[in-house]
Formats: sequence, structure tokens, C-alpha cells
Amino acid sequence: MKNPFEKYASLFSENKLLKKIQHFPKQAGLKVVYSVLLLYYAYRRSDTPIWAKRIIIGVLGYFISPIDALPDLTPILGYTDDLGVLSFGLVTIAAYINDEVRITARKKLQDWFGEFNVEELQEVDRQL
Repeated sequence: MKNPFEKYASLFSENKLLKKIQHFPKQAGLKVVYSVLLLYYAYRRSDTPIWAKRIIIGVLGYFISPIDALPDLTPILGYTDDLGVLSFGLVTIAAYINDEVRITARKKLQDWFGEFNVEELQEVDRQL
């Protein structure tokens, strides 16, 4: 499978990713951050194959990129394209998102957002 986001892979680093989502979690929103975390924790799994990790790196590189279809500084709309790209990544590598990945992502969400409505995450989980 050709990775349409391969050109963004060079922008990916764990440090850049964590820095971006730690500084803008509320602006990005719960679904975007949850999607990023699911991809990130799937990437960190040792049994996620290289082809899936390449897709994850490209998708997360796009998310990190300061230049994308809609600038992230635009309120509400800024992360709309990111969510679409993240959704593509999630659907493509869904087999490598297990319960452990979901639980770890939700714990991190709670650290950043405090209490949240788990039902908001169901739209993301239904894709998997």
C-alpha cells in the first residue's frame, strides 16, 4: 500500500509530537488528541509491523507539520483536516490498536483533560 503521507515522515519525532499535543490539547480537542495517542501508542508496540509504523509516522508527521491544508491556529477548523488524516491512519492500522493502546491513550487524556465524557471517543473507536 502506498503511503500518501510519506513526505511528512521526516517531520515526525516523538519529542515534536508530544510537545505539540501537550501545548495544544484543548485547542485540538478530545477526538484529535485521542486519535493521535492511539496512533502513537500503536507505533510504540513492538508487534506493530514496519509498514504500519511507516503509515503512522507519515500521518503523525502531517499532524506535526506547521503547514497543512488548514492552519492549526484557525479556531475550530484548524484541526479538521488533521482529524481526517488521523482517521485514515487509524482505519489503515486498526488491527494494531488493541485494548492496551486504548487504555493507555485514555489515561493520558485524563491527565491532560481531567474528567471527560467517554462517549465522545466512541466516534473514533467505531472506526476501528
